[in-house]
Amino acid sequence: MSVRADIGGTAARLRSRLVRALVRGGTLIDPGWRDAFLAVPRHMFLPRYFQQRSGLWTAVEEGDPDWLTQIYADRVLVTQLDGDSTRWDVARATGPVAGAPTCSSSMPTIMAVMLEALRVNEDSRVLEIGTGTGYNAALMCFRLGDSAVSTVDIDETLSSLAVQRLIAAGFQPTCVVADGARGHPENAPYDRVLCTCAVPRIPLAWLEQTRPGGIVVTTLNRPLGAGLVRIVAGEGASGLGEVLADDGRFMPLRTSAPEVTWPSPDTTGSTRSTSLSAGVLSPTHPFEFFAGLGLPDVQAVGAAGDSVLLGHPDGSWARHDGETVTQSGPRRLWDEVEAAYEQWLSLDEPRRARFGITVTPERQEIWLDAPDNEHRWSLG
Repeated sequence: MSVRADIGGTAARLRSRLVRALVRGGTLIDPGWRDAFLAVPRHMFLPRYFQQRSGLWTAVEEGDPDWLTQIYADRVLVTQLDGDSTRWDVARATGPVAGAPTCSSSMPTIMAVMLEALRVNEDSRVLEIGTGTGYNAALMCFRLGDSAVSTVDIDETLSSLAVQRLIAAGFQPTCVVADGARGHPENAPYDRVLCTCAVPRIPLAWLEQTRPGGIVVTTLNRPLGAGLVRIVAGEGASGLGEVLADDGRFMPLRTSAPEVTWPSPDTTGSTRSTSLSAGVLSPTHPFEFFAGLGLPDVQAVGAAGDSVLLGHPDGSWARHDGETVTQSGPRRLWDEVEAAYEQWLSLDEPRRARFGITVTPERQEIWLDAPDNEHRWSLG
C-alpha cells in the first residue's frame, strides 16, 4: 500500500469519527452537510499549518507526527501569520516564530453551525466571502455543485493556493481575488451569502447582491461580544435578522481598526474596590455579548479568573485585579462595565438569541426582542 493510500484510509476513518461527534453534539443536522463533511478531505486543504506552543508558532506539514489527527480534530488551524505566506517557511527553517494569525481553517463545529444557518436548498446560489484554504468552498461545491458557488478573497497568494487544492480535490467554483466587502456583483444575485471572516458592520453590497428573501450569514467583529448573525435580505441594501445563539469568532475582514495604547504595568490611576468579577467579560459568560453593546470599541485582554485589562482608542483604560480596579483616561471603563451589568440584570439577563439586527442604507443596529424596542444599539 502506498503512503498516499494509507493517508487516505486513515483520513477517512478520522473524518468519520469527527462527523459522528458533530452529529452527536447536535451541530450537524442536515444530511446534505453531513454527507459533505464525510466526503470532502480536509487534509487536502491543509498540507501545512501552524501550531502554537509556548506563545510561538511551530510549522507543521504532511508527514509530521499528529499532522493528520490535528486536522480531523475539532479545532481551528492557523495557516498564515501577519498576512505573510512566507512566515511558514521561516518557521520551518529556523524554528518557532511570533506573529498574529491572518488566515485559518475554522473549527469544523463553527463551520457546520454557519453552513446549517444558511438553510440552503438544492437550487441555492452562494457567495462566500473569505476563501481561505478553500475547504469551506469545497463543502459547498459538494452540496450544491461547482456552478452554484462563488468565493472571494483579498489575498492573491491564498486564493491561488486554494484554487490548486480545490482542483486537486475535484472542485471548480468561481474563485475571485477581490475585496470581499464589495461582494462579487458579476455573479449576482445570490440566494445566500456566507462570510467566514468578521465585519464591524454589514457591507451593503452583500444585501444588494442577495435576492429578497435570501440569507446572509456572518460574524460581527467586535472587541467584546462578537457574534454570529443571520439576516434575511429585503429590497435593495436592507435586511432584518437575528443574533444566533451559537458564538462564533473569526479573523476580521482586512480593514483598519482603531488602535489601543495599553498602559505599562506600573502606570498609575484612580483605584477602588469592586465586587464584580473580571470573568463577566469572558467570552464564555452570557453577559459578554451585552457588554460589547454598551462598550463599543473597548478591548479586553485577559478576562479570565480575577483579572482583566480594558482599553479604548481614546486613551481610557481600566485594570481589574482581584477585588481592585485602577482606571484612567477620559472615561472610567470599569464603571461603565458595572453600569452595563446592572442594566443586563434588570432586563432579565438576555442571552444572544433575544437580540436581532436591522440593516438599512441609513442605519445598522442591534435590538432586544423586537426592532421597535427602546433598547437598541448602533453598530456605528
